[in-house]
Parts: sequence; structure tokens; C-alpha cells
Amino acid sequence: MSTFSTFIKEIAQTHRKATGCPPPKKVVRFFDNLLDLLFPEFSVSRYTNEEAVIRQIGILKKELRSLLDKNAECMKSREEGIVDTIFDEIPAIRSQLLLDIDAIYMGDPAAKSREEVIRSYPGFYAIASHRYAHHLLTLGIKLIPRVISENAHRRTGIDIHPGAKIGEYCCIDHGTGIVIGETAEIGSRVKIYQGVTLGGLSVNKEDARKKRHPTIEDDVVLYAGATILGGDTVIGKGSIIGGNVWLTKSVPPGSKIYYQAKMTNTDGDTDMITVK
Repeated sequence: MSTFSTFIKEIAQTHRKATGCPPPKKVVRFFDNLLDLLFPEFSVSRYTNEEAVIRQIGILKKELRSLLDKNAECMKSREEGIVDTIFDEIPAIRSQLLLDIDAIYMGDPAAKSREEVIRSYPGFYAIASHRYAHHLLTLGIKLIPRVISENAHRRTGIDIHPGAKIGEYCCIDHGTGIVIGETAEIGSRVKIYQGVTLGGLSVNKEDARKKRHPTIEDDVVLYAGATILGGDTVIGKGSIIGGNVWLTKSVPPGSKIYYQAKMTNTDGDTDMITVK
């Protein structure tokens, strides 16, 4: 048998053995259709009466049921009534997102309206994707939440693992390059700028079940490029973490952490200064 014939045989065998999974494009289409319904500013359609809304919810439920049927390797996808359980929480998720929109609008002087935030801000799409993906994950649904989060990552440059816990009034400003790990916990009224990493100190597979990512308490500001690592690291309430700061240890509430820079004076000497 030729090398190419062997290759063809191997490919066919991998396709036969592959587990069933919902196509990523259909998962993304479902999520975007859901966002269309929840926020008309995001949508090309208008559901102007109750009957139209009810009809669209029915369509979305059928789409979700189809996705779950293709997600057969996840036992939770087969549970009776799981679609209704998922949709029962949609009003609460929308309420959370309205608070996030307020946080982004109030937190960015450049934002002229909440409608602008919904239509154009990557932070809104990223946090909307996360709220829904996290909801699915907490119900035991696997794979589909990761598809939703990775689509948001691709579209916005903001990488939030669906396992991360994020409180109310989350403001993601600019957003490009943000990474928030699986076990990160973020409180309410936290503002996160571009390039922030909430990561782990270890990438060892045996640590997968441990808390590997930091805890950010309420009312914290994380400026651009800040890197905070470790499952035991806690950023206390009301703290400000400056740009490009690298942290692997906890800081108490109300802290202001800045970086140190080198400055060469007129005599040619180099001094360390704390930038505030």
C-alpha cells in the first residue's frame, strides 16, 4: 500500500472514531442570534411584539436542543429539561449585562451612549459571551462554552475562560490582550484595561484541579499590562494596580502598586524611582 493510500485510510479512521460535536459555526450563530434577541442594538431584526419574541425564543430553544444533541460526549447535554433550565436564567443574564453596559459607559469618557457600547465595544461582546458560557458551564455543559469563549477571543482579542467567576458591573476598557484564567475570581465594580493577565504560576497538568489563578476583590482597577499570577494571590478591595506591574503576592485592601523605573540623571548615574 502506498504512503498516500495509508494516509487516506488513517484519515477515514479518525473520522469514524471521532466523537460527535456541534460545529463551532453553528454554536456561534446560536449565541449571536440570542444576543440579537436580548439587545436590538446588536441585531439586524426587530421583535416588536410579544408574539414575535415568544416565537424567536422557541426557535432558539430548538437550535440549542440541536447543538446539545450533537454534544453527545457531555452527559449533561442529554438531561431532560436542560434547554428550559438554561433559558430560565436568560433574564438574569440580561440583567447582569445591563449592569456591565453601565459600567463600561460610565467608566469610559469616550463612550457617548450605552447603544454605542453595545454596538461597537469589544468589552461588551466579550463579557456577554462569558456570562452565557459560564452559565452553561455551571450547569455541567462542556465544550459548547469553550467554543463561545474562544469565538469571543478571536473576535475581540479578550481571552476569558468560561470557568472564571466575574462579579457585577465589570468594565473591560479597550480589552485587547486581556487573559483571565479558568479559576480566576473577580469581584464587583472591577475595571480592567488592555493587556492584563490573570494567570497561573504553573502550567503543570497535575495542577488542573487546583485554584491556579488570582482573586481580585471589589472596586479594583487593573491598568494596562498588569500581570497578576497565582491561585493564592489576592488583590484587596479598592486597590489600584499600575501599568506593567508584575505581581505574584497578595496586596491588602486599598493598595496602590506601581512599577519601578530606571532614570539616568545629568551626571550619568542611574537611580531607581517609584512611578506614581
